[in-house]
Amino acid sequence: MFGNLFEEEEEEEGFSSTSSKGRVAKGGDEPPPPRGRSSLCGIKNQGGTCYLNSLLQTLLFTPEFREELFSLGADELGCLEDKDKPEAKVRVIPLELQRLFARLLLVDQQSASTADLTDSFGWNSSEGTNQHDVQELNRILFSALEHSLVGTSGSTFIHRLYHGTIVNSIVCKECGNVSQRQEDFLDLTVCVCGVSSLEEALWTMFVEEELFEGNNLYRCAQCNRLVTAAKTDGEDSDYTYELFSVIIHKGGCYGGHYHAYIRDIDELGQWEEEVKKVCESKLQEDDPLSVLTAIIAQESSKSVLLDQLGQKLMDKIGSSWSRKFRKHYGPIGKFLQSHNEVFLLVSNGTRVALKTNPSSPVTEPPGPAEQTTNSDPGSHWFDLNDSTVTSIRESDIEKQFQGKESAYMLFYRKTQLHRPSEGNEQHMAQEENLKLQQMREEFEATNNTVELRLHLAPSYKLENGALQPVSRDSDGSTALSFDRRKTVGDLRLAIYQMQELWEGDMALTVAKSLPAGLHLYNTLTDDTVSLYSAGIYTNTDLFVWNGREVCGGTVQTGAEWEPVLLTVVRPFLGENVEQEARGFAGGATLGEVKEALGEPKESLLCQEHKGGKRKEQGAGEGGGASGWRVFPPDDMQRTLKELSLKDGDFMLLCLLFLLSLVFITSVKHDVILQKMITFLSNVSLPQLLSEVKQRAIEELQLQEQTPGKILSNAAVHNHLKYTSTLKFVKLIKCMHKKQDLMLFCIFISLQSNC
Repeated sequence: MFGNLFEEEEEEEGFSSTSSKGRVAKGGDEPPPPRGRSSLCGIKNQGGTCYLNSLLQTLLFTPEFREELFSLGADELGCLEDKDKPEAKVRVIPLELQRLFARLLLVDQQSASTADLTDSFGWNSSEGTNQHDVQELNRILFSALEHSLVGTSGSTFIHRLYHGTIVNSIVCKECGNVSQRQEDFLDLTVCVCGVSSLEEALWTMFVEEELFEGNNLYRCAQCNRLVTAAKTDGEDSDYTYELFSVIIHKGGCYGGHYHAYIRDIDELGQWEEEVKKVCESKLQEDDPLSVLTAIIAQESSKSVLLDQLGQKLMDKIGSSWSRKFRKHYGPIGKFLQSHNEVFLLVSNGTRVALKTNPSSPVTEPPGPAEQTTNSDPGSHWFDLNDSTVTSIRESDIEKQFQGKESAYMLFYRKTQLHRPSEGNEQHMAQEENLKLQQMREEFEATNNTVELRLHLAPSYKLENGALQPVSRDSDGSTALSFDRRKTVGDLRLAIYQMQELWEGDMALTVAKSLPAGLHLYNTLTDDTVSLYSAGIYTNTDLFVWNGREVCGGTVQTGAEWEPVLLTVVRPFLGENVEQEARGFAGGATLGEVKEALGEPKESLLCQEHKGGKRKEQGAGEGGGASGWRVFPPDDMQRTLKELSLKDGDFMLLCLLFLLSLVFITSVKHDVILQKMITFLSNVSLPQLLSEVKQRAIEELQLQEQTPGKILSNAAVHNHLKYTSTLKFVKLIKCMHKKQDLMLFCIFISLQSNC
């Protein structure tokens, strides 16, 4: 019956199938989700096409229309693959309608697209998405089908199925002659304003007797004169009908939304008895977090497409996000991102899910007054609202008679028509559904696969407060692709299988590559949790070890022990400045750093300071706007983290007598080093001390010949015979003993440009 309906010439929007060549949809393209609990397929809203969707679902659930359409084969309609061939006669509209109906009936997907069908109408994008009247569309669609089927066995099936006749009978009151006039119709327009029911409106318009009397007499053909007569319509039991579809409109005259209540005559879907939910805490409609969480939790997939979330919010609380929440909470996308502890954006940001599943609401069966009274076959109703299909009760139809949302177009079917139990056979759908299932599994696997970097302990050594690769030619990592839905225990087992020679315990610790080297943080201890719940994402580094030591060295873990990569500077007289990048554990004290550098106790540690108020300084003491700062003795017991030292900070290490030679100011460390090299290489000690003396006189406003305060040039030159470092230190001490404090203080704390 369905022939090659499932052979796509192009990929349908939101849907990709595997071709005969074995091409598989890209992992990044999400396949359509499966049908919901109703087992019925909805129709995607292209943007204002709800009126079309409601009518198409009604036609689909009309058994006689569906069977007449599917009875037309390729010998009469042609093949879509030949539609571009000039000599081919292809009837595109019925073929596209057949294909759409086949998908709605048989393919296991939540919703189907009408894009190909509207293209066959010749509609452009604006014609398809502009809101239209569903009654007008019904006439246009039937006319287009009749025109497309001219010359086929189905050329008259619209007329046969939907043709009606109004018989107006006028009875002469004098001779009893009956005159009848017939009028054909496709649909009836009924005015319900001012009447209490639809039956009253129909009776008033078509059944109630109309008298011709007084000035409004009727000319009888039998009597051949004006007579009193009555116009009426006799009852005919052969033409009784029952309601099976109600197309509902919500909104005003110039816009709104359509959806349809349809009776499932052939029992195509799975109708569910309504279950009242008693939540542990009543839904707070003024709390957007509570509302959005409840909406997502009610979905079978526990996720919602972002472009459908607004409509579901409207259905839930009867108001849009912009009207109720935007003023206080901003755009809905920004709100979701700001609550990333609750919501998770997946599928490349097109779908939102919950990070943790909320507690399931307690349910209770309906009360006695709510029990379904009609359980006859084909008596169940569904609400088909674009992509969403839900079970409803027959009593819900009565609520659609008035108000902003009310019944607009009613479809009736003769009560004498009966359906066989095999009204809907599953033809050729199994292969297509298997393809869809495979696509979903492949997509889920791709979407949940994380790329991990495993660092094995035998490939590392502990050096300078961090883990370093044993081999400089390799980073020591091994790539592993793994499903984040699996548990930590599954990952551990997989690594055991990869490392057949591994012996003893195996600890998996989250690691991070820092400038100083690899550092370890938290260890995964619960083998029962999934990688997703454990916070493992793609590109995560995992260190595989015994959990205690690496190459005999104890490894400190955690953020407080993050290593810091410092640049250690050592100045020398008459020589280039030595510079070394070296890492230290963040939890190490400054005294331990000094000891690790192997320097004598009398050496000083200084930190480059780039300005700021004294209270904002991370370490060290001293005045001036910028330059080097000496770490005081109390800082020797503080850790690098406590001193706020960061990667790339410079640390000066020198003896006391060299301190003044490097107290220069600069913002960039390369300028500092260049000035130090130039300065120490080109100046002599007599010149330097002379400048110190002159600077003291200028800064302190002293007289040059003030006795006992400043050493004269001659006095300084007398000490130049002390050429060794030890002797020069003695010179400084000598100055201190002589209480030349002014000069001594300037000598060791100059902080301006030399």
